[in-house]
Amino acid sequence: MQFDLVIRQGRVVDPETRFDDVADVGIVGDRIVAIDTRLPAGKTELDASGLVVAPGFIDLHAHGQTVSADRMQAFDGVTTALELEVGALPVDAWYATQERRGRVLNYGASAAWMFARKSVMTSLALDGRLEPMEMLGAGVDDPRWSTDVASPEQTERIVDLVRQGLDQGALGIGIPHGYAAGAGMKEMVRICQLAAERSVPTYTHVAYISNVDPKSSIEAYVQLVGLAGTTGAHMHICHLNSTSLRDAELAVELIRKAQDQGLPITTEAYPYGTGSTVLGAEFFFDPAYPEKTGTGYDAIQLVSSGRRFRNREELAQAREDTPQAIVLWHYLDTSNPHDSRLLDATVLFRGGAIASDGIPWSNPDGTLYLGEEWPLGPDKSSHPRSSGTFTRFLSKWVRERQALPLLEAIEKCTLVPARIMEKCSGAFARKGRVQPGSDCDIVVFDPQRVRDRATFEEMQLPSEGMVHVLVNGEPVIRDGELLQDARPGRPLRSDPR
Repeated sequence: MQFDLVIRQGRVVDPETRFDDVADVGIVGDRIVAIDTRLPAGKTELDASGLVVAPGFIDLHAHGQTVSADRMQAFDGVTTALELEVGALPVDAWYATQERRGRVLNYGASAAWMFARKSVMTSLALDGRLEPMEMLGAGVDDPRWSTDVASPEQTERIVDLVRQGLDQGALGIGIPHGYAAGAGMKEMVRICQLAAERSVPTYTHVAYISNVDPKSSIEAYVQLVGLAGTTGAHMHICHLNSTSLRDAELAVELIRKAQDQGLPITTEAYPYGTGSTVLGAEFFFDPAYPEKTGTGYDAIQLVSSGRRFRNREELAQAREDTPQAIVLWHYLDTSNPHDSRLLDATVLFRGGAIASDGIPWSNPDGTLYLGEEWPLGPDKSSHPRSSGTFTRFLSKWVRERQALPLLEAIEKCTLVPARIMEKCSGAFARKGRVQPGSDCDIVVFDPQRVRDRATFEEMQLPSEGMVHVLVNGEPVIRDGELLQDARPGRPLRSDPR
């Protein structure tokens, strides 16, 4: 057999078979076809001596969904970037937009429950013209979609719109409940019943973010566990670290107990103590926000300008001007050993995925950046996790702290997210693995050099240590350099039901 490409003598790590040894990897087209100690020559060869050869990382929580976001994530080892927590609607229109633009990484989206809610309960149009994160910040002038319980007739219309999204191949249902905490339990039951009926996951931002009862984060987790048990829906908890706040240790204890009882619950976390969302996020405007979250208004920071707020009045005025502007939320001080332990509880949670919650890149005026300049200039802003989530995890938790072995760390970035997805889309059974028959989504990195470089002052710095990154057999990074014309990313949709 003539291989199109042979990756020579790297440390090949496959988290499913637990293979971890020096070998060659033979590739034909977009598939891995052979792994052996000495393969015949290929048309092209890459020397991986001293490097790790692993499956490309699968990011379940990537809001960027642009060429610029893809490029930054490629340097972070990501080969598949999915918009699942928020999602898209109409789904067909979103996929058509991505195909027209061309994508560096594989991509996919869930059906956006919240956008269906905005459409049914207000006059907001679902015309596909706004990016998901723009839709997330839209509609603050008529907050009924966020605060009101839907009528039975409205609930059925919301469910019908979500069902249409699933019919168009959405990878499950995005439920950012925390942005629409007024939604009633009957509506949640109907949405979760639909997910169970279609055998797709829900991706949930829990309803409450608070350390204080009632309506605490713990109450929200217990509510989610109840939905999994009573509807049979696969409930995936998004960014466990930022929604559990200072109750992280109790939260992981409850989730583990639910999993041990066989309930279909999965989760993810990112390795930062700072979150990010839109300025219009309703929970910031709860009068009891400081008491509930343990942070002040100065913990909220505009990405585009670096401005921090002094009080609720300043925040409200800024929301009137640009509700869709991206903000940072500094909810933990990870230089504090106690806060560091809370972050560890979620990042190292057994069976949990690493996911970035990476946000789009913004212009200086706070609008979304949709261009393709490279390298990104210092006037473009995001969150460091949009550039460095996975490399930060590998450098700090694996190499520096030795908190877990490399193979287990790679599993959290690859096989764990693939298994979360593969029941709704068989395509994921070929991802997250380095085996004959698997897709050629591969990263080749230097375990001694891999690290994140992006900071809150210089967010646009790409990570380093990724020597080669291949998506569907095509290199997007070769010898550490970006191939700017590469657009091998393909759409990923759910299997027809």
